Amino acid sequence: MPKMKSHSGTKKRFRRTGTGKLMRAKAFKSHILTKKTTKRKRNFRQEVEIAAADNKVVNARLAGR
Repeated sequence: MPKMKSHSGTKKRFRRTGTGKLMRAKAFKSHILTKKTTKRKRNFRQEVEIAAADNKVVNARLAGR
């Protein structure tokens, strides 16, 4: 059988840390930024760990990596 391919969209959206956690970017950073506070916009820059419920699906989509 051929090798499993990673899902291209998932590769772009998630990254694995050295300890194996999956990190994602925060939402709501792309537009309509004038009404959002500087503090709020600054906090959007930080990555967060994905929810435990999403681990199984994302790991399956990154199977080829």
